[in-house]
Amino acid sequence: MRLILHGAPGSGKGTQARLLSQRLGLAHIGTGDILREAVRLKTPAGRLAKPYITSGQLVPDDLVNEMIADRFRREDRPERFVMDGYPRTLAQAASFDQVLRQEFLLLDAVVQLLVDVEEIVGRLSGRWSCPFPNCMATYHTIHKPPRVAGVCDEDGTPLVQREDDMEETVRRRIVVYNQNTQALVEHYRAQGLLRQVSGTGDIETIYTNMIQVLGQAGTSC
Repeated sequence: MRLILHGAPGSGKGTQARLLSQRLGLAHIGTGDILREAVRLKTPAGRLAKPYITSGQLVPDDLVNEMIADRFRREDRPERFVMDGYPRTLAQAASFDQVLRQEFLLLDAVVQLLVDVEEIVGRLSGRWSCPFPNCMATYHTIHKPPRVAGVCDEDGTPLVQREDDMEETVRRRIVVYNQNTQALVEHYRAQGLLRQVSGTGDIETIYTNMIQVLGQAGTSC
């Protein structure tokens, strides 16, 4: 099985990608892992990307595309995989399509997890963590609150919130996602690959629904 898992930040695609990988024996390919591996192996693209990564900047599309292409052109390329976080734009999708054609690999499906905007905001903006390096415990104001509000259970350190998880930032990230999504979704819909699944509910229910949708579409799991 060869899948792309697509969804907004906080839609749960990383969690579902890990389950698919563990239960179906698929290679879990995340953009972050690809970037780190390219830097570690000192590939040409990895050397170019390293300054962006070390300074916390976004790596340009052309470099990301090249690193993904490098991974699939290697002798140990994955034959069965789930893509997590790539492609994110129509330009990335076009590049990935070309790589897969060159390697004679056909996608089975593109699964889009659908989650309401307010649900995503609640999931992400409720996350807090302990900044103490030896702890780094994570909490959620609704799903996993600390015993004392704003304080780590483990060491009593005041909890902090990442800038990425602040409500205003979360809403901006969703706007950017939506701006890129429509063309990407239509691209895969036109190829007959798009499968849409609700990303709301408990983890196992979402996974079961995803497997059912793939089965109904004739995709062998």
